[in-house]
Amino acid sequence: MESVLRLVASVGGSALVAFVVVRAVDLLARHADARHHETPLWGLLRRCRTPLFVVLLTALLRWTYPASAFSVLEEHADVVGHVLLLCLIGGGAWLAIRATSAVVESSYARYAGRARDAARLRRVRTQVTLIMRVVSAAVGVLAGAAALVTFPSFRTLGTSLLASAGIIGIVAGVAAQSTLGNLFAGFQIAFGDMVRIGDTVVVDGEWGTVEEVTLTFLTVRTWDERRVTLPVSYFTSRPFENWSRGGVQMTGSVFVHCDHSTPVALMRAHLREFLADCPTWDGRGWDLAVTDTSPTSITVRAIVTAKDPDDLWTTRCAVREELVRWIAREHPGALPRVVTASAPGESDKAA
Repeated sequence: MESVLRLVASVGGSALVAFVVVRAVDLLARHADARHHETPLWGLLRRCRTPLFVVLLTALLRWTYPASAFSVLEEHADVVGHVLLLCLIGGGAWLAIRATSAVVESSYARYAGRARDAARLRRVRTQVTLIMRVVSAAVGVLAGAAALVTFPSFRTLGTSLLASAGIIGIVAGVAAQSTLGNLFAGFQIAFGDMVRIGDTVVVDGEWGTVEEVTLTFLTVRTWDERRVTLPVSYFTSRPFENWSRGGVQMTGSVFVHCDHSTPVALMRAHLREFLADCPTWDGRGWDLAVTDTSPTSITVRAIVTAKDPDDLWTTRCAVREELVRWIAREHPGALPRVVTASAPGESDKAA
């Protein structure tokens, strides 16, 4: 009975001490966050409360549970100690990832508050996202390796595994050639400033916005809200359009087929009046000219500008609708015609 009470006191005392320490650290972080509004670091560090509690509780239990002299624990002391050690390794990795994430996100938030260049901000955001994924993967691998080393069987096999590491590395490299290619392509995209989160790109004839970038794949949200997932190696091995690189301002064209009798000068003047009241036109430039002709019609091209791809699409649609409406209302004879009358002299021959 005494050993049970000692065990309860050991577990309860360890939990209480860990809770008090975590609570004190949380209060200090909250106080620092209230005093330093210019940085979100202290507020973000409060997310480390749970992993910190796990680490402290596990460490205290490893130190206090042998004092309980509980018979069951003494009989399985190696197993209990091993389980607590694995929990300590896992909790430490969890705490390291949370703390690193808080520091990185705080640095990005401070940079975003000072930055005025949207393109550079998207580039930094992409790099920060990939850096956090790399850190998480590295910490996870190290924690897994440390956990495996705690098993005696793996320590015994260490020498033979080390001797065959060269052959295994070659085989793994050949087998994972595609995965490794995507991994290095992810680093190239992040630090080569090829594609950034928020960029408007055209892939396989579809245009959309880059929504997510990882070390192996990239997600593009199309204009109709579909998600197109592509391996990152796609952007390093194939040509693609990046409408956001060098600025998001764009120029677009609208083609209208009309009859040869179309009053182009009046059409040009009406386009100028319409664009003056068009909210999505950025005022940088416009034009209207006849770019092609055929025996039955002419092709009129209108050029408009906008501040981004979305506004350009809206402007082009509005201009196309307005020009067709204006021709049908003011000059219906300028609409394209399909000639069905017989050529001169054909009626006489038929008679």
